[in-house]
Amino acid sequence: MRVAAALALSAAGMSALAGAATAAVTVTDDLGQPVTLQQPAHRIVSLAPHATELLFAAGAGERLVGASNFSDYPAAAARLPSVGSYAAFDLERVLALKPDLVVAWHSGNKPAQLARLREHGIPVFESQPTDFDMIADSMQRLAQLAGDAERGRRAAEEFRARWQTLQQRYRGRSQVSVFYQIWSQPLMTLNGQHMVSSVLRLCGGSNIFGQLPQLAPTVSVEAVIAADPQVILGPSDGGDQPLERWRKYPRMQAVSRGQLYTVNADWLNRAGPRVLLAAEEVCAKLELARGR
Repeated sequence: MRVAAALALSAAGMSALAGAATAAVTVTDDLGQPVTLQQPAHRIVSLAPHATELLFAAGAGERLVGASNFSDYPAAAARLPSVGSYAAFDLERVLALKPDLVVAWHSGNKPAQLARLREHGIPVFESQPTDFDMIADSMQRLAQLAGDAERGRRAAEEFRARWQTLQQRYRGRSQVSVFYQIWSQPLMTLNGQHMVSSVLRLCGGSNIFGQLPQLAPTVSVEAVIAADPQVILGPSDGGDQPLERWRKYPRMQAVSRGQLYTVNADWLNRAGPRVLLAAEEVCAKLELARGR
């Protein structure tokens, strides 16, 4: 009788595990849209580098079967089949990979192309993290869709703990006005709704163009000079030395005080787990500015 009971309990346990592995799952994406899978995703395509990083951090990297260009972190991501640019991905290539989930970039992918994916019955999770808490929450929700909610919970907890440490370290710092240059020709920046502004706020920085309505607005040199930021940040991978142009304007605070700094754009511009590395770098640069 005891053996029979043990076998019955074992069978029940295995049945429960099998049920968990095949049960339907529903989460909301970053736009508040429900995303429902009849079973956890096994074939995922990412349409943005930050989404690729989030999926790997959530423990779903082994379920990725394709990704957009520039999905180069972690190293395994660079070996995934490419589906083209996030701005105009190759729909046929995506369909050929037979995904059961596509993780898209709301402000980067074309709405018409995402609509086509949905017309083919492919569930689409639209990602658009704008602050640290959304990044942590994204890892949890993506892990749920991949059938490993516990791993996502651990990743989110670790991320939040590191974020809170930075919050405590830089709380109460005097504010520093910042211009973040993402492109030289035309001159472009990011507004207050972008994740970059959340990083600046964490470090006690203020985005001089935070109030503009466009997510990635084009601005004029004259507008930057008029705002007279204390610090100018630019990408460290800019081969044309993008910040050198500002040395022609020695009356600007950032120039006269030698506060033209480069930062790792991949860390900072991608709303993924490595944004914490960006925050450490940006906060250190703003601390230098305060000391001058």
